[in-house]
Amino acid sequence: MNHLADSHINSFTRFKLALTEDNPNIKPYDEAKWAELPDSLSMPIKPALRMLKGTHQRWTALLKQLSYEQFLRTFHHPEQNVDYDLRNCLAMYVWHCNHHFAHINNLKNEKGW
Repeated sequence: MNHLADSHINSFTRFKLALTEDNPNIKPYDEAKWAELPDSLSMPIKPALRMLKGTHQRWTALLKQLSYEQFLRTFHHPEQNVDYDLRNCLAMYVWHCNHHFAHINNLKNEKGW
């Protein structure tokens, strides 16, 4: 769950950068190294769930107000050397969240939680 909170906070920030700057370079981060930090290893799950819920509430409020032209705004990912538009990026994050929740549900069913 910490991975989702970290990832979606970064993506929300990237959306805001793309909406306020002209094709900004974003800052990539090492997801595996972030997962090794103490907050990811030792914290209970509830703070990450609250962060994810709050991020999604703010992100939803922002997305509902965007025009078609705003969804076409871009940011540049320097490691991949690709410009991403917000429309495609949003679709990727919808998939990302659903993908991880499917993992969680499968584990929950497997462990009988």
